[in-house]
Amino acid sequence: MQTLKKFEIEAALAAEAQAISSGRLKEDNPLDLSEDFRVFCEACRRNDLKVCQVMIGKGVNINARDKFDYTPLILGSLCGHEEVCKLLLENGALCERDTFQGERCLYNALNDRIRNLLLSYDYAKSTNPLQPLAAHITSLLTRPTPKTSDITLTTYDQSFNLHKFLLAARSPYFGRKLAAAPGTTSFKLPQTVPAASLWVAVQYLYFQEVSSRNATYGLSDEEELIVLGGIDKISRQLEIPRLFENITEVADRRLLRQLRSEELERGRDQLETWFKDNVVKNKMKVDTDKVDNVQWDKDNSIFADILLRADDEVDEEDSDESNASPGPSESSTPPTRNTLGPLNGIPVGPMKSRSPSRHRAARKSTLYPAHRGMLLRSEYFLTMFGSSFREAQDTPYLQIVTLDCSPKVLETILTFLYTERADFGLDIAIDVLFAADQLFIEKLKQRAALIISTLGNGSHSTVEAENPRGEVEAEEVIDIYEVLRAGWDTRVQRLEEFAARYIAYRLERFIDDPNFADIVKESAMKVKARQETDTVELIDDIRFYLSERFRLRFEDSGLDEMMDEEGNVEAQLEAMEELGIEDKGEQEEQKEAFVPGIEAQIAAGVVRTLDGEEVGDEFAQDAINYQILLGKIDTLLENLDLDA
Repeated sequence: MQTLKKFEIEAALAAEAQAISSGRLKEDNPLDLSEDFRVFCEACRRNDLKVCQVMIGKGVNINARDKFDYTPLILGSLCGHEEVCKLLLENGALCERDTFQGERCLYNALNDRIRNLLLSYDYAKSTNPLQPLAAHITSLLTRPTPKTSDITLTTYDQSFNLHKFLLAARSPYFGRKLAAAPGTTSFKLPQTVPAASLWVAVQYLYFQEVSSRNATYGLSDEEELIVLGGIDKISRQLEIPRLFENITEVADRRLLRQLRSEELERGRDQLETWFKDNVVKNKMKVDTDKVDNVQWDKDNSIFADILLRADDEVDEEDSDESNASPGPSESSTPPTRNTLGPLNGIPVGPMKSRSPSRHRAARKSTLYPAHRGMLLRSEYFLTMFGSSFREAQDTPYLQIVTLDCSPKVLETILTFLYTERADFGLDIAIDVLFAADQLFIEKLKQRAALIISTLGNGSHSTVEAENPRGEVEAEEVIDIYEVLRAGWDTRVQRLEEFAARYIAYRLERFIDDPNFADIVKESAMKVKARQETDTVELIDDIRFYLSERFRLRFEDSGLDEMMDEEGNVEAQLEAMEELGIEDKGEQEEQKEAFVPGIEAQIAAGVVRTLDGEEVGDEFAQDAINYQILLGKIDTLLENLDLDA
């Protein structure tokens, strides 16, 4: 049996190698010798989440392998870095059982926790990252309410209610036809095209997986040939040549997965191109006090059926000036009417305007033309458009829906809803987090939390930022109190853990800050009907990460037990004895091995604790500082009258 199984594995590997060499099958883990990928792999070894996130943002192939035949996921699992593994898996790293690299990941995982994490992301149990987008677009074919279709496609005695923007994005034929006549509400195909063939083409355009078996199930041989001929004919007419290729039955599991993945990526790219060329390019910036006068025709060239509005943020200086009395030029200028011409073929109605103040630029609002069909990915819009709210009513011109976010954040949200892409920086991550929470877009919300927790360590890498010795950046890139409150308000556990860890690894800078005392009180007040025995969640987390911070200094040396209640050098020696180092000569050798260059340190300057006391080396410094920080936490709680 073992010989037979070995033969089957070798035969499968040989067939796979032949398929890869012939170009029919792409290699899941191609060799990558670039400098960016080397830096990426090194970050996975060091558990440097920030550098990992930066490299992923640069487009490094997350499933490639280095010159030593290691993938980033193998390195993360081998070194025991659970957060790195989770980051890689969330961004599309493959760990598929019964494949060479997948088995290496599982076999080399440092502990069962990481192994179970890898198994939970096994390809057989997970979905393609683009599947949520594809599933939503497919659901538009059968979603009865709210009604979002705007064109009817007919052949023989069957009709299909479809969406112009999807047809234009996916089919060059429809793109030209609808651009020439955007007001078209019905389209009839030749009678020679069977309804079953048209249905297959429609499913393909709407990202649904199609196959010849499903298209011809229950048909006679003659009827099957008619349907297949109709599919070939309609694919040429609609200029979607890959339709026939996609309905072909494929027995090889990996090849089928690859074809499906490529098709979803191609469809997403088509939709993204259409989104940028139409929705983004046709956004409209107007004065906020005139935005209600915008009249956008329903029959427009990009088939938009709703306008989303985002207002620019108000600067403090502008806010102060707005409270001042208007100057003579502002009060004496009578209002005039100004008619805007068509915007890229989109008729825009008359708007009232007046001369702007010479002292202050008028506040601006940005309008984005959008499609209800794509906005339904948000539970917020699904409820809005499916109810009796004003925004769901039929009006002569497009309704304007105002969102409480900046134009940059709104564009990020729309990009995600249309393309599943969420590439944005730390500068707007918290704003995206709150907007996604308001709109009930959970995946974008988690993406924002991921960016905050991986890029929020300033100019240093995660490893450097969590080493409190030496110089640190003078200015923080993020307001950690704002991040913590954002985690509480949006119920994102990742941000709460990140904030507690961030503070613990820099506790010297926070412990005496009055704002820190305020945030501790806020954490305590989160417990309703608080009792004297209730702990403070934030303090519990900080104590845990503070212990981790100092324990990691000694893990490699095996002296992590040296931090006892007293935290002195004698305790270190006792810990050495417990480890089996009995004579003092061995103790000194062990001490010298892990405290190199003490004499050089003393020559350069004495080593002091947080209280200013001189100690012999950095190990004693860490042990004493740990106790000092714990004592300061206890003192803070006493001052706040909190028993934690």
